[in-house]
Amino acid sequence: MFNPFKQLELIKAELFTSLPPKFRNKSRTAWSDPNRQGAEVICFLEGPSFDREGNLYIVDTPFGRIFRISPKQEWKLVVQYDGWPNGLKFHKDGRIFIADYKKGILTLDPKTAKIEPVLETAYSEGFKGCNDLHFASNGDLYFTDQGQTGIADPTGRVFRLRADGGLDRLCSNVPSPNGITLSTTEKHCYVGVTRSQQVWRLPLMADGSISKTGVAIQLSGGVAGPDGIEMDEENGLLVCQLGVGVWRFDANMLPTHLVYSDGPNHHHMANIAFGGADRKTLYITESLSGDVLMAKLPVAGKKLYGLS
Repeated sequence: MFNPFKQLELIKAELFTSLPPKFRNKSRTAWSDPNRQGAEVICFLEGPSFDREGNLYIVDTPFGRIFRISPKQEWKLVVQYDGWPNGLKFHKDGRIFIADYKKGILTLDPKTAKIEPVLETAYSEGFKGCNDLHFASNGDLYFTDQGQTGIADPTGRVFRLRADGGLDRLCSNVPSPNGITLSTTEKHCYVGVTRSQQVWRLPLMADGSISKTGVAIQLSGGVAGPDGIEMDEENGLLVCQLGVGVWRFDANMLPTHLVYSDGPNHHHMANIAFGGADRKTLYITESLSGDVLMAKLPVAGKKLYGLS
């Protein structure tokens, strides 16, 4: 357990693939105006997730697009719709679940490209803006409702949509809840809290309630706080920090590795997914540039519900 503080190991990320020119149409959108302060964007890539065939799915939030990238790095537009997709995860039955900033929780059939609503409101109240999601091994879906919350408006929420259809509100005081995952034992839920530069740990009790939520990690610097997060099979936590890179913290939440890129436009390494036969290759969406990066990690990512 002793760490304080071992020499940090640096891992340089390499380019895996880039958004093809035919999909690059720099413009302002109704999403980018408030979220990118009126700047034109070519994309904002997030939500990487692999299917059983090794295809990587990602979302493009401002243009409502979902792409599939083959192992040969061939891009296909699966669907474009009137929404702002953020997070994406596979269900065990093959459906894709989407956390959509505009529409709530949706499903996508990857074969037919049909999108259907799953949860558009919480207790008849509209969502602030759903961001990310994660399946437990029993099919329960944990997701964050971020919207425009932050330090001055700490009203972001964390929900659990149980496999039986019941909905639980686990937190309602989070200053910008973003990435979300569960520990390997599923006794803790971790949430990236962007605007307070923190990762929160929510202990999950036997009855499903939470108790004694606390700060697992406190960050500083960068252009913003933590975005996407994920666990590895040793209960280490991978944390994307915009403007810095991707940290790895051990099971005691002490830093061990930093994945970085020296690319001039790689300041938004925002979301991650483990891939490869050994699940030791980390794939990273660089949101604004349209690049997808990759890095070899020493520990495999935990096996996700959709691939079990």
